Amino acid sequence: MTAISVQGLTKRFGRVTAVDDLSFDGPSGTITGFLGPNGAGKTTTLRMVLGLVRPTAGTALVDGVPYVRLERPAQHVGAVLEAAGFHPGRTARDHLLVLAGRGGVPARRVPEVLAEVDLCDAADRRVGGFSLGMRQRLALAGALLGDPGILILDEPANGLDPVGVRWLRTFLRTKADAGCTVLVSSHLLAELALSADAVVIVKAGRLVAQGSVAELMAGGCSGVRVRTPQPAELRGALTARGVNSQFLGADQVIAHDVSCELVGHVAADSGVVVYEISTERRALEDAFLALIGEEGAA
Repeated sequence: MTAISVQGLTKRFGRVTAVDDLSFDGPSGTITGFLGPNGAGKTTTLRMVLGLVRPTAGTALVDGVPYVRLERPAQHVGAVLEAAGFHPGRTARDHLLVLAGRGGVPARRVPEVLAEVDLCDAADRRVGGFSLGMRQRLALAGALLGDPGILILDEPANGLDPVGVRWLRTFLRTKADAGCTVLVSSHLLAELALSADAVVIVKAGRLVAQGSVAELMAGGCSGVRVRTPQPAELRGALTARGVNSQFLGADQVIAHDVSCELVGHVAADSGVVVYEISTERRALEDAFLALIGEEGAA
């Protein structure tokens, strides 16, 4: 079942096209990573999904209908677009009580969501004294108040330390395994490689690629790394076979776009001693940069 469906979504601001005929799905019970360079249209897309921006064309559906037609939106979708909008003089508990009242959510959910995001000890502290990471957790707590089946998060790891990033990864994985659908925009590509089931990559408002993390990372490998006391001889033999390679330190060579078996045969045929040989798998970052181009990542 598809919990989030974006079809032909387009948004123009005057002469600027922020999102251009974009289509993708967020299946139920999965984490979908939403990637793209700055200015790619990610936040505009999320705001259209949430009914905050009217599309120029196309549709964005959550649970089969536009967000604005949901009778109890807080029970369907929880969203964090930025860790802002807090009254600095309110405590975390009071902030969530206000949100619960606005969303028609029972007040008993406040201590429950504070526990979910590990903010119980800070419940009665004023938000003005919170770190950015604590504000991110509080924003996530607000998104959880209605116990929604869909979470839409824009850069939720901003301000989190490594422990917080790991906590977020485990939290989202647990939610997805329990049937929740997560659409998360992030610039932490290595982190998404560990947590996302699928990835949608956009550039200049258009879809560049989508698929599972494994599919995107399987498109190639960084190379075959060889440790040898004869790196120059190995590079010469590889070059003679039309294989691109480079030195890595005093005793290592990495060969690009070639199999481990071929490098092994080249070394054996050339009488090159090999201490160690291994395949360097392609990272999600490599796939991302290959798809958008180095200039698009600035």
